[in-house]
Amino acid sequence: MASKESRVEVEIFGEHYTLKGDNSPEQMIVLAQYVNRKMKQLAGWNTKLSRIQTAVLAALNIAEELMKLQEEHDNIVKLLESEQKNTRRNS
Repeated sequence: MASKESRVEVEIFGEHYTLKGDNSPEQMIVLAQYVNRKMKQLAGWNTKLSRIQTAVLAALNIAEELMKLQEEHDNIVKLLESEQKNTRRNS
């Protein structure tokens, strides 16, 4: 069965967007709100940024967060794999 595509109207940094995707409308709204908060935060810190600069900096900040989380995830997976190997050896 194919998943149903959701569609939702959101506002990000004063612009209106129609988002379409496989996530629930609620998930898409949460994501849009997160991006909106990041952009407003950056714009508040530096009022000279253009809208495009604000969007790019927000994307870079979010990408950095993602990379840190990915590294943490990879480290946890390695730790769990190591513990699993040790458990097998000791069994």
